[in-house]
Amino acid sequence: MNISRITRRVALAAALCAPAFATAQTPAKVEVWKTPTCGCCEDWVKHMRDNGFAVTTHDVQDTGPIRRNAGMADYGSCHTAVVDGYALEGHVPASDVRRLLLEKPDAAGLAAPGMPLGSPGMDGPEYGGRKTPHDVLLVDKRGGAKVFQAYR
Repeated sequence: MNISRITRRVALAAALCAPAFATAQTPAKVEVWKTPTCGCCEDWVKHMRDNGFAVTTHDVQDTGPIRRNAGMADYGSCHTAVVDGYALEGHVPASDVRRLLLEKPDAAGLAAPGMPLGSPGMDGPEYGGRKTPHDVLLVDKRGGAKVFQAYR
């Protein structure tokens, strides 16, 4: 067997094992501020935990001050979270959070404004499989935003 074939096999084996190594790393810590009675927030927290994030929740009566301090005042939803210095507003999918942490853009964070049906936490049986087309936005540090991921 020649060296280039061995190199390709080693690279393939490393690529196949990469997910196992990634899950062995310390999970990213997510802090969530939500109201105590919000079921969809609890469902989003479960989604994040099921996707390998270490989540701590804080029950508050009003998430507005947290949202404003995080730079997400114009992108409100029912909960605000912080992960690795980035704000997460609303029902942002774990896959988008992973991408954010991988790409590390110079931004305030991600927002899924409102409570779009079909997003994590808004996708339980009580919603009857309904989905609302929506965008997850990358919010810059000045409050502007652009589409980070479209869901259609």
